[in-house]
Amino acid sequence: MLSTQHLIVALAESSSVQAQIIRQALSELGISRMEVFETGEALLDYIGKYKPDVVMSAFHLPDMTAGQMIFQMRGHPELRDLPFILVSSETNPELIDPMRQAGLMGILPKPFDLSQLRKVINDTMDFLAVNQNDTDSDIDYADLNILVVDDSVMARRHIRTVLERLGFEKITESWSGKDAVPLIDKTLFDLVLTDYNMPLMDGCELASYIRTSSMQSSVPIIMISSEENMEKLAAAEAAGVSAIMGKPFETSAVRQILRTQLAQR
Repeated sequence: MLSTQHLIVALAESSSVQAQIIRQALSELGISRMEVFETGEALLDYIGKYKPDVVMSAFHLPDMTAGQMIFQMRGHPELRDLPFILVSSETNPELIDPMRQAGLMGILPKPFDLSQLRKVINDTMDFLAVNQNDTDSDIDYADLNILVVDDSVMARRHIRTVLERLGFEKITESWSGKDAVPLIDKTLFDLVLTDYNMPLMDGCELASYIRTSSMQSSVPIIMISSEENMEKLAAAEAAGVSAIMGKPFETSAVRQILRTQLAQR
């Protein structure tokens, strides 16, 4: 099993001062293997040849944004599942939300403290190491039918990756609530994972349909969304969502919620 002392980090940071701060913080966690690049292109060139265990990046780089970088990574078959940690004080939802959809491992503010770094590194390690043998569940995940509903291809891919690492094999994908309805009407699912904000029919409306109009009204529904409006999230709970998780989500938290919901099922 990979340990922190063997973890290889590739960092894109144009500020030598910030790079040194991050290097020092990582060393306090026992991580000494870090390659630093001043531009996104240099980092992409490196990871295309020597795949590290995790990528960390500032948002604003001289030649591109971290958003552009992660989209390029997610479009590359060998890099699409590489953990990505954003280190930035950028809060503009129009810039950050697409990155959340792309499967960020975590977002660290500038400045961050050691506990925040430890948390995101621990979740990265959990993501890298997780498999069905790590669980103490007596449920055979491979036999369960899972429906993932999200209008973001990259979000679905990230969720699928986590599910497959946990041992799930029967995973159906849908890009909207409306597209998911006929699937729900003809297939019995053991679990539904859905985004909130989607075209044609959002996650709240989908949950309401499942609970009131489908043949499987008791199926667990987990909402994984970057939506932060508390009224909307409360409405989703009232519509019958079993649990709500944010984006980015912690692998360990997903695993625990899955255990709980499937055990109740």
